[in-house]
Amino acid sequence: MRIIVPMAGRGSRLRPHTLTVPKPLIPIAGKPIVQRLVEDIAQVLDAPIDEIAFVIGKDFGLEIEEKLKQIAQNLGAKASIYIQDQPLGTGHAIMCAQDSLSGPAVIAYADTLFKADFTLDKEADSVIWVKQVENPEAYGVVKLNDKNEITDLVEKPKDKVSDLAVIGIYYFKDVSVLKNQLQLVLDEKLMRGGEYQINDGIEKMKQKGLVFKPGKVDEWMDCGNKTVTVATNKRMLNFLHQEEKEQLVSDDIILEQSTIIPPCYIGKGVKLVNTTVGPNVSIGEGCSIENSQIKNSLIQTHSNIRNAQLDEAMIGNHATFDGKFTKISIGDYSSLD
Repeated sequence: MRIIVPMAGRGSRLRPHTLTVPKPLIPIAGKPIVQRLVEDIAQVLDAPIDEIAFVIGKDFGLEIEEKLKQIAQNLGAKASIYIQDQPLGTGHAIMCAQDSLSGPAVIAYADTLFKADFTLDKEADSVIWVKQVENPEAYGVVKLNDKNEITDLVEKPKDKVSDLAVIGIYYFKDVSVLKNQLQLVLDEKLMRGGEYQINDGIEKMKQKGLVFKPGKVDEWMDCGNKTVTVATNKRMLNFLHQEEKEQLVSDDIILEQSTIIPPCYIGKGVKLVNTTVGPNVSIGEGCSIENSQIKNSLIQTHSNIRNAQLDEAMIGNHATFDGKFTKISIGDYSSLD
């Protein structure tokens, strides 16, 4: 089994945090988004992962490539790195990894997380993972027939045709079929909004009679901007706290007259002095926090925070903050005194 992860965009809606670190590498509850994504996919598939192919932007750099390779190795998989040198859409990004497009595979966009407990129908030609939503007009949705087969993909429908939103994760029994149809899309220059889309390849597959079925997830968590990323961090912490499968608070933190209200993730070497942290806070390794109260926030690594009252805040790596602002968002190596 292969996992193909298009992640070429750095994430402009999450700036300033993505100016130095691409969005898929932003940590949620202590792990990069893309790592949590592929680990959860591997759990749902219940099958060995042979290869993870990452499609990245040309400006990501060798350090990011090494981190991605380590994520694959942690799952016992080979890592393949492909470059998308132009932002030409999802279909184009997938085709950048065409050397890895064979056999059974999952394609997953690296800006979303999920929780699911279903058995993947590996007899279907393809499975499109969906989530029931209250406002389907804001999403691409699938329409089903009485056999629980997907008959249509409708982008942001004005009239209600379905409440099952496509979350951006797809299984293909043989992904080379998608590759062949996407090649036709590229050859025909079939573009929408100046981009090649995966949906046009899927539509060509459906026209050939291939069977698509839905895989319904229980939770779908977005990481598109600062507000929803902080909210996703909160939800993920609560899931992990209930599951008790990960150690969320490191053994070597320094705690001086301070309180931790779970659920929280606190990394190695964190120092808390006269501080209350939690609930729903992630703090990366090497941070130092004094005289502060922090809840519902995401703080990355090696940052120094003093005299803060933070709620729904997001702070990058190696940042310094001393003040009374609340819902702040400051990026790497920033200073706010």
